[in-house]
Amino acid sequence: MNNTNRKGYFGEFGGSFVPPEIQKELDYIEEAYNKLKDDKEFKAELKQIQQDFQGRPTPLYFCKNLSKKNSGAKIYLKREDLNHTGAHKINHCMGELLLAKHLGKTKVLAETGAGQHGLALATAAAYFGMECEIHMGEVDVIKQASNVAKMKLLGCTVVPVTFGQKTLKEAVDSAFNAYMQQYNKAIYCIGSAVGPHPFPTMVRDFQSIIGKEARKQHIEKEGRLPTAIVACVGGGSNAMGLYNDFLQDSAVKIYGVEPLGKGVKLGEHAATITYGTKGILHGFESLMLKDETGETAQVYSIASGLDYPSVGPEHAYLYTTGRVNYVTASDTEAIEAFNMLSKTEGIIPALESAHAVAFGIKLAKTLEASDTIIINLSGRGDKDLEFILTYNKEKTN
Repeated sequence: MNNTNRKGYFGEFGGSFVPPEIQKELDYIEEAYNKLKDDKEFKAELKQIQQDFQGRPTPLYFCKNLSKKNSGAKIYLKREDLNHTGAHKINHCMGELLLAKHLGKTKVLAETGAGQHGLALATAAAYFGMECEIHMGEVDVIKQASNVAKMKLLGCTVVPVTFGQKTLKEAVDSAFNAYMQQYNKAIYCIGSAVGPHPFPTMVRDFQSIIGKEARKQHIEKEGRLPTAIVACVGGGSNAMGLYNDFLQDSAVKIYGVEPLGKGVKLGEHAATITYGTKGILHGFESLMLKDETGETAQVYSIASGLDYPSVGPEHAYLYTTGRVNYVTASDTEAIEAFNMLSKTEGIIPALESAHAVAFGIKLAKTLEASDTIIINLSGRGDKDLEFILTYNKEKTN
């Protein structure tokens, strides 16, 4: 679904706010993408990669035990955690690097928070034989050590970012600054449906396979569309991937779950849509969290992939139109959902995905047994195990 009424805009959000020399490069990327996205050979190669390398299609799994435990709607999980590298990020990484190959690029640059985008991009770079450089906040380097080790094993250069809060926002700053010096040979592969045009559109398009598969699978299992679909929202790539094929279906309720963190006080959460105002960050216009001076506010989430002070412009648009309902889940709720899903279904979710699971469980209790919910399980929790085990141990002491 294309809601753009101006180039690179979704309603009043989007655009491209970058230096002229970078804008020329982005125009070049957009032109190439618009030609290749409908090219039969490009599409066939990407489909082959998705099937033989990524492991698509991913299953739509009925959570019999979780649904019974919460006595409400039937809960389904779209199992993006079963992708190669363990999350949805590989969907747009393989697409973007296939595009980069056609552009003659030899290097890929990006940021990462939870490490899943970095891991997926390092994997894609190895597949295509490209150099890879990932910028990651020092806090997240320590917190997500297993993913950092994997990236290095794949031949990626990991650049720790040591300024500011040393998390995702600063990683984006650092990576984009590096890209400005290397754009002739490198492509910047942004980690979500954010950034200057054409990145929000490209990422959404590559991720839309999630919703296409989920729609078909649900109809095969239930003979109809779901009552509701749910996804976590940081920048918003996994959510846009699930939403895109359902936006025209007014009977399907759509929910985006933002991280409420420790509470509603500024600096304790990263719930951009819920508490943000319009602003420009990292080359695009959207909703963002600002401090009392109007500058980018400090943000927090227990999930490293959600602690971003803005949100994809299409999400901002969908919020203003009312098509998507944006809600929140706290750290505590996410951890409870993490533990519940692990113990009832034998599926360990990423902390990011656990936010969606938390709200999905809450929503299921308000619906009838004949209703169905699809929750996008955007990633697996291997990267979060050490943190969760320590947290659970501290709670029991």
